[in-house]
Amino acid sequence: MGTHVALLRGINLAGHNKVGMADLRDVVASLGHEDVATYIQSGNVVFTTGETDTAKLGGALEAAIGERTGVWCQVLVLSRADLAQVALDNPYQDEPNTRAVHVVFLPAAPAPEMVASVAEAQDQAAQKGSRDTARYVGRALFLHTPDGFGRSELATLLTRAGRPMSKQGAGTARNAATVRKLLDMCGS
Repeated sequence: MGTHVALLRGINLAGHNKVGMADLRDVVASLGHEDVATYIQSGNVVFTTGETDTAKLGGALEAAIGERTGVWCQVLVLSRADLAQVALDNPYQDEPNTRAVHVVFLPAAPAPEMVASVAEAQDQAAQKGSRDTARYVGRALFLHTPDGFGRSELATLLTRAGRPMSKQGAGTARNAATVRKLLDMCGS
């Protein structure tokens, strides 16, 4: 049995798409997964399962969550090894404030036009005096927002008009502190 993390996109934001964590745990457990635990209200679920196909797991979770809660959301599933690799790939390891680094987990590798779009947004933000930077590593986009994510010109530019970050759609973001906590919850 392997440990996996499910990341739900766009739930419990500003009172929209409300999903209770107890309900979410029940849905995940109803699919036969074990050791189900959630972390904070933003849709992070750690569980064990014999299934190894993360796309299949994500699809099954999306359908079950939608059917049981009425909230239809994208679900990205990563194995513990995948999550550990993302943590290792963080190009901003030296940033002491783990809430100043965000990872946008993508459903697929970014297309070249998406890489160009992020570079353009970074240039636009820099022209306004922003110190924010962004780097793709594999299927993850790392955002460094030293002045805070909420005040980030780059984050605003990237999320404006629902700009997708891969051909398969938008990703879901977590700060580096959350990534570390989820990895800890996965155990060794």
